[in-house]
Amino acid sequence: MINNNVFETYSELTLADIVTKNVKTAGIFEKYDLDFCCGGNKTIAQACQENGTDPNLVYSEIEKMESAKVEISERFDDRDLDFIVDYIVNNHHKYVVYMIPLISSHAEKVASSHGKNHPETIKVAKIFSGVSKELKQHMMKEEEILFPYIKYLVRVRNGETKFEKPYFGRIGNPINMMELEHQSAGESMYSIKKLTNSYAIPSDACNTYKACLKELKEFEEDLHKHVHLENNVLFPKAVLLEEQLICG
Repeated sequence: MINNNVFETYSELTLADIVTKNVKTAGIFEKYDLDFCCGGNKTIAQACQENGTDPNLVYSEIEKMESAKVEISERFDDRDLDFIVDYIVNNHHKYVVYMIPLISSHAEKVASSHGKNHPETIKVAKIFSGVSKELKQHMMKEEEILFPYIKYLVRVRNGETKFEKPYFGRIGNPINMMELEHQSAGESMYSIKKLTNSYAIPSDACNTYKACLKELKEFEEDLHKHVHLENNVLFPKAVLLEEQLICG
């Protein structure tokens, strides 16, 4: 029996709102393959209906999680934009930069050694190579263009400088591009997940094969949290701030 308070608290919230409220729910949504980042505008009921999951299972796990405290470092809804930007760069971006060459090397080795018996590994290596190139370009654009502008908006709000319209017009223009690229990366990683049967380890897998699957799983999970933090927290806050500064 699901606690009525849990149902009443979360039934009307979107998946994105729930993860923003408590990032620990991300693990629950990962478990049931519920997209809380690019497709995070659905309620639990809507998302579960789409992939055939019993929503009561999800609510039950949220209920168990409710007693766990959320560490202050995991709460972003009440954090300022410059803090969120730094957190993304120092945690998610650095993680991606560190993991890409490692996973790429392992994926290529696995494809070379196991491609004959597991042809899906060849496809996985090719898809991940594409993801790597896309994410490198994506993060560079964020760190050199979008994120500095967001920090600039904070300085304007704090009275440290005057507002000047950026060359790209309104912040929604680069944000729309970033969100499209998030969607592309998410779809590519989902393709890898499907090809590997949710990262299931074959009986003949060597240690490199096992490590590669584990790394890919963790990479996808980190990407989901990364994209959620940008799409559903940072970007809406930045759009609102820019609007306030222009109108004010």
